[in-house]
Amino acid sequence: MALLDTLVTTAAGALSVTIGVLVGGLVTHRAQDRQWLRDKQLIAYQELISHYAKFTMTISRAHAGRQGWDYDWSEWSAALTRASLVAPAAVATEIDNFGKAIGTFLDQVARDPARDPSRNPLSAEEFDQANRAPAQAQVQLVNAIRLSLSKNQKELPFWIGGSLAGRHDDP
Repeated sequence: MALLDTLVTTAAGALSVTIGVLVGGLVTHRAQDRQWLRDKQLIAYQELISHYAKFTMTISRAHAGRQGWDYDWSEWSAALTRASLVAPAAVATEIDNFGKAIGTFLDQVARDPARDPSRNPLSAEEFDQANRAPAQAQVQLVNAIRLSLSKNQKELPFWIGGSLAGRHDDP
């Protein structure tokens, strides 16, 4: 009987250790997966906002300087796609809304041949007016991103780039 008690106790201990190792491995794996996804999300979101800032400034300067401009739109499309791939549904919806606002903005400031910046540039006020919807969509997107990354984040009530006024004159 003593031998049976020893075997049962040893087997129960070994089983407990095995279960602990398996559960620990699962928990660690899940945490690593969440961290990996969060890291990928941050990179994709930063890239998306960075492209928006770059092409907006490029187009703004072209209108201010009455000159042509060029931008690699494939990178913008790729940034939208990469961000959407790793985003939760609420953020992906805001990315889509942001992309639509950018499309309308580009129709007004970049795609319309009648508004060629070298021949018929927009005034600073016209450019700022065209950029209002993307700026508002950016605020919505950033707030959705902040909320998805941490429920403790408060909403931002302002456009990340600051005031739209005077954007043409930035160096």
